Amino acid sequence: MVKRGGNLRERALGYLARREHSRLELEKKLLPHAQGLTEISVLLDTMEQQGLLSADRVVEQVVRVRRKRFGIQRIVYELRGKGIDEHLIASVVPDLKKTELEAAQEVWRKRFATPPADAQDHGKQMRFLRGRGFATEVIHQVLQSRDE
Repeated sequence: MVKRGGNLRERALGYLARREHSRLELEKKLLPHAQGLTEISVLLDTMEQQGLLSADRVVEQVVRVRRKRFGIQRIVYELRGKGIDEHLIASVVPDLKKTELEAAQEVWRKRFATPPADAQDHGKQMRFLRGRGFATEVIHQVLQSRDE
């Protein structure tokens, strides 16, 4: 079916050429250009079978890009928002846990570089790291090591 600016497959390939997309993301982007969900489902099933659409690659890309700036909670939240299966998310969490303290220290160093001067500053630094998705215990470790 041809509709506004090319067929559905070409449109999907164009999105995938720019970056990896999850099935849910492509569904949402293609919906306005399709006659229905059935058409999109058939196309995405075919693309998955051909290896053009891969949840594993989406997970790898998100983790690679986000790891240096965000904590586990933020990365997991983003993956869930993309419709990634829980078993795939759970498979990357152990590796993320191994490097979370290092990532939090690096994010803290880039943003603050000096230990909190008072309770208000301590709270500000904690909220910043929390907003980046780092676990509370990791934040405490980062700030304690800076106080010493």
